[in-house]
Amino acid sequence: MSKVAIEGVSRIFPGVQGGAPTQALQPTSLAIEDNDFITILGPSGCGKSTLLRIVAGLDQPTTGRVVLDGQPVSRPGSDRGMVFQSYTLFPWLSVRDNICFGLREKGMPEARQKEIADYFIAKTGLEGFERHFPKMLSGGMQQRTALARALANDPTMLLLDEPFGALDNQTRALMQELLLGIWEADRKTVLFVTHDIDEAIFMANRVAVMTARPGRIKTLLEIDLPHPRHYTMKTSPEFSNYKAQLTEDIRTESIKAARMAP
Repeated sequence: MSKVAIEGVSRIFPGVQGGAPTQALQPTSLAIEDNDFITILGPSGCGKSTLLRIVAGLDQPTTGRVVLDGQPVSRPGSDRGMVFQSYTLFPWLSVRDNICFGLREKGMPEARQKEIADYFIAKTGLEGFERHFPKMLSGGMQQRTALARALANDPTMLLLDEPFGALDNQTRALMQELLLGIWEADRKTVLFVTHDIDEAIFMANRVAVMTARPGRIKTLLEIDLPHPRHYTMKTSPEFSNYKAQLTEDIRTESIKAARMAP
């Protein structure tokens, strides 16, 4: 069971060359339940990625703390799998070796590594590409490999920072359905940053909306749509109602952000 408590987390970055410090996050709290799929929406620069990096242990909060299964988070760990927007594969390793990287670092026997890699290669539709290197893959294939690598380590929580943002619309829709299918089968706890309202609704059981910088969570919207989800759901009246509410929330915060810009 993986429960996460974000307790009064804030982040202030030092000024550059003696300039004034920048507050990226106001004190922010969020309770993430086991098997939750929460998407985070907000205007550009509101601190979405900063919050995710703090949960990942890649950045330290100025105040507050993150607690995972009763233990404070102070650094990255194998209990949290991270997938970035950029393609962060090791270019000198094949698809299979990228997926096995964390397993090999743990000292896992090669036969077990192969078994786990084969499972996630099949799960993410990478059969036939096991020996390919990242430069030989499309963007969608690279992100499938990154997702498989994160899942192969069996994290209790999956953290994704706009992982499909650089993909074309069709590939993006396919990746959304792929990730949802994996979540519906394996029931990982997921925190997913996106700037796309349709994606936020389609993927989540709850959508967290952040204010303009310095960000904080202003709205937590329950998404009551059935599973399994199919792309045709995006044209349903229920989906449209959620989209109208979130569009207004984001528009309000984007206007605030524009007014605060120098």
